Amino acid sequence: MHDCTPVIPSDAWFKSAYSGAGTSECVEIAAVEGGAAVRDSKDRPGALLAFSGPAWAGFIAAVGGGRLG
Repeated sequence: MHDCTPVIPSDAWFKSAYSGAGTSECVEIAAVEGGAAVRDSKDRPGALLAFSGPAWAGFIAAVGGGRLG
């Protein structure tokens, strides 16, 4: 099996401004070539999700439009 997990520098990750200090339920996001990656801030070396640019843009539009419940 081929591992295609992108190598992302630690300083590329950021948390949302809505994730206040001391909040334990946070994700971090990093811009990667052609899209975005998301990881659990409590498990940084763990798994991450990578999204293409169009998929990420669609997700952001759905969140902003209130279409995700």
